[in-house]
Amino acid sequence: MAKPVHSMIRVLDEAKALDFYQRAFGLDVAEHLKFPDFALIYLRHPSSPFEVELTVNDGRKEPYTQGDGYGHLAVVVDDLDAEHARFEREKLSPGPLRDFKHEGRTLARFFFVSDPDGYKIEVIQKGGRFG
Repeated sequence: MAKPVHSMIRVLDEAKALDFYQRAFGLDVAEHLKFPDFALIYLRHPSSPFEVELTVNDGRKEPYTQGDGYGHLAVVVDDLDAEHARFEREKLSPGPLRDFKHEGRTLARFFFVSDPDGYKIEVIQKGGRFG
């Protein structure tokens, strides 16, 4: 049986990406591997073994484009309203709070935020299928 272990994204500025993911989601560096022309940085939250892998290619000057195939990463939080307010205080530019309904029932409450490279992250209220 397969076990998900990480999702990789390419980032332009290592310091900005590390600052964002630590402040926004409490992700800390689990491992930092330096190669001759790139680095792999694995970020992890204490509550989960799943990691976000940042790939930093040396010498890259132009931002990456996500194209039309990338969707988003998603995280759950215990108190969406408090997190949204915290993101605003931290100047992380969260999008508006959304109440996503299906057949009149709330499926999810969430907001989106973009990291320094433009990757979207969905922040979802814990509960239901997102428990």
